[in-house]
Amino acid sequence: MKKLIEKIVTNSGKPHMVGDGFRVFNYIPGAGIPQERISPFLLLDFNPEYDFGPSNHLRGVGVHPHKGFETVTIAYKGSVAHHDSTGSHGIINSGDVQWMTAGDGILHKEYHEEAFSKKGGPFEMVQLWVNLPKKHKSVTPHYQELTAAGMGKIELADGAGEVNVIAGTFNGTAGPAETYSPVNLIDLKLNEGAEINTSISAGHNTALLVVNGSVEVNGEIATEHNFVLFANEGEEINIKANQKSVVLLLSGEPLNEPIVSYGPFVMNTEEEIHQAITDFNMGKFGVLED
Repeated sequence: MKKLIEKIVTNSGKPHMVGDGFRVFNYIPGAGIPQERISPFLLLDFNPEYDFGPSNHLRGVGVHPHKGFETVTIAYKGSVAHHDSTGSHGIINSGDVQWMTAGDGILHKEYHEEAFSKKGGPFEMVQLWVNLPKKHKSVTPHYQELTAAGMGKIELADGAGEVNVIAGTFNGTAGPAETYSPVNLIDLKLNEGAEINTSISAGHNTALLVVNGSVEVNGEIATEHNFVLFANEGEEINIKANQKSVVLLLSGEPLNEPIVSYGPFVMNTEEEIHQAITDFNMGKFGVLED
């Protein structure tokens, strides 16, 4: 049975700035999609293609804390650098992904990579927040740098495009990301006329973002920057590209646990939030220079 479509978000409101380097539209939870409905995903910010222009100032977000979840940054165009209080550092370019597990508490900063910043150019990114199950919220913080070359690769027949599997599986091909609950994160690059089918468990919360182009999804049209939320009925997904398109497909097994958040902290109870704030103020998240 085809997976039913619950809603198509055609307008996620006005963009806002995250720091001075990310001009984003918020789809989760800003487009009327509660975090509980799309668990384990807590946030989806999309920075559609935008040229910030050349700058000697490294635009981005300065040092800030996180606890209790994971941040996932997907680079489509441009370059982003990352530093955190575990000592991890990475630079992601087109097709790369940085996957940071905040776990028990971390400080990090991310900003336009220096060489890219100086020359400027098209910048296009997605950032996801993925919740951690209660039993893993105190895991030691760590960082996965996932390169474009290391993604699970599927080349479509007759030059119709390619699929890059970041996490989970897609039609039997696995991605490199290690996750704490079942999550599929798939980057589809489809040429005009391409058609692809897959199956995702009805129990997974499932959605897709049309990063570029226009596609037909299970018989309904989704145009550029539309966000498609599937109902938890049916398993089969059919995508046809009406023009050259890029689509981000995501699904995850819901955690079915309380969500209590305060800014950059996401826990299960108010008491745990208060403890996170105390730990941060006591310097337990480490040290990182701005």
